[in-house]
Amino acid sequence: MSFSVLRASVRRSAFRASASTRSTQSGAVRAAFRRYSTPPPAPEPAKSNTGLIVGVLAAVVVGGGSYYYFSQPGDAETALRSGIQAAKAKTNFTPTQADYQKVYNKIAELLDEAGDYDDGSYGPVILRLAWHASGTYDAASNSGGSNYATMRFQPESLHGANNGLNIARDLMEKIKAQFPWISYGDLWTLGGVAAVQEMAGPKIPWRPGRIDGTADNVTPDGRLPDATQGAAHLRNIFGRMGFNDQEIVALSGAHALGRCHAERSGFSGPWTFSPTTVTNDYFKLLFSESWVWKKWSGNKQYEDKTTKSLMMLPTDYVVVTDKSLKKYAKAYADDNELFFKDFSAVIAKLFELGVPTQQFATSEPWFMKTLDEQK
Repeated sequence: MSFSVLRASVRRSAFRASASTRSTQSGAVRAAFRRYSTPPPAPEPAKSNTGLIVGVLAAVVVGGGSYYYFSQPGDAETALRSGIQAAKAKTNFTPTQADYQKVYNKIAELLDEAGDYDDGSYGPVILRLAWHASGTYDAASNSGGSNYATMRFQPESLHGANNGLNIARDLMEKIKAQFPWISYGDLWTLGGVAAVQEMAGPKIPWRPGRIDGTADNVTPDGRLPDATQGAAHLRNIFGRMGFNDQEIVALSGAHALGRCHAERSGFSGPWTFSPTTVTNDYFKLLFSESWVWKKWSGNKQYEDKTTKSLMMLPTDYVVVTDKSLKKYAKAYADDNELFFKDFSAVIAKLFELGVPTQQFATSEPWFMKTLDEQK
C-alpha cells in the first residue's frame, strides 16, 4: 500500500471517528460502497476524412504541456470530435477505460496532498469545480454545461460564484500536464467523480466525450445558485438545468463536504463535522439541530445552536422549510443508502449537462475503481 493511500485511509477513519463522537449532533457516519465496474467498449473506428483531420490538427495548440481542442458551435461539434478521434487513431492512440483510470488514479492521489489546506483534502474544491463547470447549463438555449470547460476563460473564471476555483483549476493543470490528450471537460468532471468516491461516497457512473471550446462559448453570470435566496430561486436555477425537486435536494447533499470561506463567498464554516467524508449528515443535522442566525459581519447565515461551529446557508435551510423539498430531505436524513443512490444518479446527470449524446465515447457509462479497490 502506498503512503498516500494509507494516509488517506487513516484520515477517512479519523473523520469517521470524529463524527461518531458527536453522534448527538450529527449521527453515526454510514458510508456505503458499491464495488462494481463495467468493461470499456471497443474503440470507435476512425473516420477517413483527411481534410478534417488536418483542420483539427491545425487547431491543436501546444502550450505549457497542455492541448486545447478548439470547437465550433452547432453541428460542427460532432464533426470536430470525429476529427479529433480520427487524429488520435491516426497516431495509434485512442484512450480506453484503462487510460481514464490512470487519470482518475492521479487525481485521487492528488486529493491527499492538501497538507494544511482546509480540512486536509482537495476533494471538496475539486468537486466544486466539476459542479460549477457543469451547472451553467441552460436547457432552453442548449448552452453551457461541462462540454466546453469555459471556466478557463474570462469573464466566467471571475464570476463571483467561481471565487477560489482557481485553486482547483491549477491543481487540475498538474494532471493535464501528465495526460495532455484528455479534454478539460472530461478532466474536471472525472475529478468530481474521484472526489466523491475517494471521500467514501457512492460510485458515480461517468463516460468521456467532452470537447473544449473557446472564449466565445463563455456563459453569462448568474446561472449558478445564489446562496442568499429561497425556494423560488432554487427551482428557477435548477429547473433551467432540467432538475426537479427531488434532484435539487439530492444535489444539495453535496454540502456534506467542504466549507465556505468568508473571503470568497461572504459565508464561513463547514456544514458538517466530517467535511471530507460523504454522508447524509447534512440532512440529519438540518433536522436534529436548532439553527439560529449567526451574529457576525458577513452574509446572513445560520449556525448550530449547540456548538456554534457549523453553518447552513439560507438555500440550505429552505430544504426543511419548503413542504415539497422537506419530504425528500427527511427521506435522505433517515436513509443514507437512499441518499447515496439518488446522489449518484443526479451528480452523473449534472456532469453530462450540455454534452451531445453522440459525442460520448461509450453508450454505457463506466464505473472507475477507487484506489482502495485497486490494492
